[in-house]
Amino acid sequence: MNHLLPVILCGGSGTRLWPLSRQHYPKQMLQLAGSHTMLQATALRINKNFLPEGWQLELPLVVGQEDCRFLTAEQLLQVGLKGVRILLEPAGRNTAPALTIAALTAMADGSDPVMIVMPADHVIKDEKSFQLAITQALPLAENGIVVAFGVMPTSAEIGYGYIRYGESVNQDGAVQLTEFVEKPDHETALQYLADGHYLWNSGIYLLRASVWLNQIKRFRPDILLACEEAISDGSTDHSFIRVDREAFIDCPSESIDYAVMEPLAHTDREHKLCAVQPLNVGWSDVGAWNALMEIGEKDNNGNVLSGDVLAMASKDTLVRSENRLVACIGMQDVVVVETADVVLVAHRDHLHLVKDAVAQLKSAGRTECDLHRKVQRPWGYYDGIDEGHRFQVKRIVVSPGACLSLQMHHHRAEHWVVVKGTAKVTRGIEHFLLTENQSTYIPLGVIHRLENPGLVPLEIIEVQSGAYLGEDDIVRFEDNYNRDAMPALNHAQPINNVADLVVARDKIPTPQQLS
Repeated sequence: MNHLLPVILCGGSGTRLWPLSRQHYPKQMLQLAGSHTMLQATALRINKNFLPEGWQLELPLVVGQEDCRFLTAEQLLQVGLKGVRILLEPAGRNTAPALTIAALTAMADGSDPVMIVMPADHVIKDEKSFQLAITQALPLAENGIVVAFGVMPTSAEIGYGYIRYGESVNQDGAVQLTEFVEKPDHETALQYLADGHYLWNSGIYLLRASVWLNQIKRFRPDILLACEEAISDGSTDHSFIRVDREAFIDCPSESIDYAVMEPLAHTDREHKLCAVQPLNVGWSDVGAWNALMEIGEKDNNGNVLSGDVLAMASKDTLVRSENRLVACIGMQDVVVVETADVVLVAHRDHLHLVKDAVAQLKSAGRTECDLHRKVQRPWGYYDGIDEGHRFQVKRIVVSPGACLSLQMHHHRAEHWVVVKGTAKVTRGIEHFLLTENQSTYIPLGVIHRLENPGLVPLEIIEVQSGAYLGEDDIVRFEDNYNRDAMPALNHAQPINNVADLVVARDKIPTPQQLS
């Protein structure tokens, strides 16, 4: 029995799709096309129904950011994918190390599956044709050939890399891969289009795990060595696989193409160890707002409208509203994106500057580059409603059965008002319930916890006040999600008396120790 393992590369931040995509809520987590997020659509794209006899589909293996681990797991659970292993990258090191730790993990039990390697942030409109292309390429990958998927170009695109191909390899459309080409200028892209032997490089690959490890050892043994160390010194936490932080950060940052595919195509033309399976499936990497404009559903004036939008006398314009009415009058070739805390207005000819705008805001210390106003947490989410000098107001929603960490703050006090549901509150040595329209006060420096013991989401309004209101003013003592909880208390021994409280307080670091 042969095994097909979907490997989903879920790193990257997608800054060119800001303000919708942000550092801690990247574009693969967004619902940009269709009813699923891009990560969900990628995971659902590969199913057992299209596999030929003798092939078994494994659960996906996802490689993604540690900061987005709970959001990644939650999105997969939402589409019924339970037990998916998620490899956590403590820092981005591009796609070659990501695929290497995935291949090492895939072979840890002695198996050698064929991997279908897919970025999590691509759109494929014709999924049946994509599945057929995979089926046609399986015999090649089974026999040790690296198969790249090249997209048949529809325009002289300068935002994609290209693959040059040669003669036929089999009867199912595969052709020999002869050369990888970097992103061209417009004139060169026109020449590629006229030549007829160039395809867009999709970044999707089909190959055995052992084949990848052999080739990365051949061309970049330094990457393999660092990844082997990162895996061997790593740990497992439920479905999360954590690689060793120091070893992985020391790994060179390199792409699959630079590390292996380009030298492989160059040195092994005679041996034909790599091939290309052409795709004509409505593919897009949705790298920027113009790409979303191309794949979006247009009205009679060429506008792509999403959300509560009024467009009058406007043409070839993208308008996306997330929270409120956006009215556009007399706009042409413009992109308008509204979120709760940012509005982007840009001419389509200058969208390449969005990435530079994000860099400028980041250097100025603006949080809008990293987080939305609504921030996902493993227990639910919070929404920053208002803030000012020495105060901040949040709407906090806790999922049924979930709880926040047992924590305290050095610099702020908190007032909680229950809007919906039932709250179980720990405040010092007290334990009590609050129901709708009831409230409580958490003084500065008091150990506390908020839980939802009910069957419906718990919603509270939290008013914070104090000299410093940053999210890093949290000292955790117990945490169900292993977010750097201090070993101050035994999880089996809750705070029930003054003695427990004193023990815990004595182990709280001072603000000087935290700095």
